[in-house]
Amino acid sequence: MPDKEITPLPDLAAAERLAWDAAPVGLVLAEDRMIRACNATFCDLVARTRTALIGQSFRILYASQSEFDTIRDIGITALRETGVYSDERMMRRAPAGMFWVRFRAHTLTPEAPLARIVMSFAPLPLAEPGRLTPRERDVAAGLARGQTSKEIARGLGLSPRSVEDVRARLLKKLGVRNAAELIRRLAGPGL
Repeated sequence: MPDKEITPLPDLAAAERLAWDAAPVGLVLAEDRMIRACNATFCDLVARTRTALIGQSFRILYASQSEFDTIRDIGITALRETGVYSDERMMRRAPAGMFWVRFRAHTLTPEAPLARIVMSFAPLPLAEPGRLTPRERDVAAGLARGQTSKEIARGLGLSPRSVEDVRARLLKKLGVRNAAELIRRLAGPGL
């Protein structure tokens, strides 16, 4: 049976709009951490309308002001040096709830990486929603990025021993034996 015939798009601009909005990942154009444009997939991920997102600070998508402030500097060096950065992190979904996401960023202004930046957000399944404290999420996100306890500690302003304590608590809480199992458990089978 032949594929259904579709109407050709009128021009390149229409094709680009369709590709942007129907992309299988959430896409955002931000300037100085303010959302300037986002696609329908991103709106679905965060359970908000485009109107509710445009002009808003990314702060609304993090669990706390502290987490928002901490995450600001993660990846800045890579963005300055290479123009790109990626990690896995947890973000807030309206009205309440968190989701684990694979995050990628490409700055258009390497000299001031957050001045204008295009980001993508691909959801990862999250095990145990709502069971992690903000500190546990910070440590889990660092582990997901492949950081050592020392690197996580430096980024969070903690001692490596404190990070090890949180890591041990996470292992026990989720009934896993090591960091690799922990990340697999948090991300679910999609990782």
